[in-house]
Amino acid sequence: MPVPNFQRFMIPILEAAADGQLHKPLDFENYAADKLGLTTEDRALMLTSGGMTVLRDRTGWAYYHLFRAGLLDRPSRATYQISARGVETLANNPDGIDQKYLRRFPEYVVYLAPKVKEDGTHQGTASSEIEQTPKGQIKDAFALLQKQLALELLEQIATQSPTFFENLVVKLLIRMGYGGSQEEAARVVGRSGDGGIDGIIKEDRLGLDTIYVQAKRWKGIVGTPEIRNFVGSLAGGEAHKGVFITTSGFQPGVHDYLRGVKNKIVLIDGEQLAALCIEFGIGVVVEETISIKKIDLDFFDES
Repeated sequence: MPVPNFQRFMIPILEAAADGQLHKPLDFENYAADKLGLTTEDRALMLTSGGMTVLRDRTGWAYYHLFRAGLLDRPSRATYQISARGVETLANNPDGIDQKYLRRFPEYVVYLAPKVKEDGTHQGTASSEIEQTPKGQIKDAFALLQKQLALELLEQIATQSPTFFENLVVKLLIRMGYGGSQEEAARVVGRSGDGGIDGIIKEDRLGLDTIYVQAKRWKGIVGTPEIRNFVGSLAGGEAHKGVFITTSGFQPGVHDYLRGVKNKIVLIDGEQLAALCIEFGIGVVVEETISIKKIDLDFFDES
């Protein structure tokens, strides 16, 4: 039989986790394959792009969606456990679990929600249930992959040491074109030991101006007092520009406060931090590249 779509794997995966123990992805893969009656050939079938089996790809998507809907917990990296919500869902004995079913949970709705850009338009829909052209489906799938990658990237950053976070920010700023060299930037960035960084970096390789940098690996939202202190450090120093980076977000009042400040302050929240890391290749690698081709009309023009 053909390997079912990833939504068909959701109930078998919940059943595999029903014992309440910690499970690795391979546990889900093997249990679901047995439950769905997949043959040896089915289990060995590779994606057309190569790299992994269809079974691993689809079980991976299934348990990740269950995790985002709060039916599975992830106590540690690549380790899952059924949640209270997952136990309740299984007890209700649903006929099936799919994306439509998972939308009853607010966390999942937030996960699938398209990002609203500054101009008010939406960036991707990340919904497989919307009828559209194949190119539109590819675009939505890519948007969902990017969102998943950004979430996982922030989760990985949160588990690392303060020193690792300092180095990550330095590497990102250098990759974006600030400062001179990695070694030079590392000498001036990395003064605090509270899980963030505070320091000065060159605006460009020539050092025509300096920028104060502060980064906070916080779970809580950054408020006006923290930003006011940062602005005060600029006033008492040699810089007129600053970048405040956080793995969380900023309270609305922060932006109102900055409108009355003469210094140029750029705020980078967790979502933007992840997007920049992805754009500039910090902590991520290319898994595969897909080339979409079309007919070359000039080639067939005999005129």
